[in-house]
Amino acid sequence: MKCAIYCRLSKEDGGEAESESIHNQKSLLLKYALDRDWEVFRIYSDEDYSGISEKRPAFSELIRDAEKRLFDIVLCKTQSRFTRDMEQVERYIHKLFPLWGIRFIAVADNADTAIKGNKKARQIVGLVNEWYLEDLSENIRTVLDHKRRQGLYIGSFPLYGYRKSSEKGKLEPDPEAAGVVRQIFELYLSGKSQYAICRILNDAEIPNPATYKALKGEAFLPSSGKSFSSKWNKTTVSRILSNRMYAGVMVQGTRRKISYKSEYIMSVPSSEWFVVEDTHEAIIDIAAFDRVQDIIREKRETRTKRKGADEEWNTDS
Repeated sequence: MKCAIYCRLSKEDGGEAESESIHNQKSLLLKYALDRDWEVFRIYSDEDYSGISEKRPAFSELIRDAEKRLFDIVLCKTQSRFTRDMEQVERYIHKLFPLWGIRFIAVADNADTAIKGNKKARQIVGLVNEWYLEDLSENIRTVLDHKRRQGLYIGSFPLYGYRKSSEKGKLEPDPEAAGVVRQIFELYLSGKSQYAICRILNDAEIPNPATYKALKGEAFLPSSGKSFSSKWNKTTVSRILSNRMYAGVMVQGTRRKISYKSEYIMSVPSSEWFVVEDTHEAIIDIAAFDRVQDIIREKRETRTKRKGADEEWNTDS
């Protein structure tokens, strides 16, 4: 009998992290397999990946190899190590694994698909695992919302123009990037269009925010297989000109996932944003920022009127 060992650990495990460590899982499962004279085909291991996600590198490899029938058994410490998603329990453990002739065993849960009458217990465990993750997600959101109300910055990476302060949850201007932000506002107030500002920045070979953060080690560039531009564009300039954070106002919660099980991110109505005044040093004077918003609004209204006039003219014609 060939068995594949799967181990997983993520931040969602909280206080379980030590007992559930990858090392401890491997040791337990290797002993379990060797005691039964099973051949260990391979150890698949994912660290820092949630049990609700299917986008786990080792997990994906395990599924591909299972479909090829490269082993007979999938061995985990608990069912939650394999997945915390009830849909994945049904898809893989109860549907595809039997189809591929693969037995699933979760040692600590006494879950074994070779034992008749064990299915209901696995389904109950699956529901409990999913409820745990749902409750955890709600608790995390509550804590993060509390921090947002306090004006504490909770982003993984600082907004372009700022860097994280030594004081937790605080931002301070990044001299180099802040200088570029000021230049963008000054150029716009001088009458330059957003497209013209892009040309000026690109001609000066100033790295755009994504490139700058990557150079500073604050983010990672996409893999070579994905398209990526280091050039400034109108969308980036427009976002900077409209972001109140540059005026010293902390604005957070503008987008959120639709649920803990989905990767889809939706926009949140401005009435539900978390807005706190004077939380960090402003890069742009509030009067200058407000003037820029007035200009943007005036240009938008002018375009709307011109469009309406053109449509009216075309209708009359």
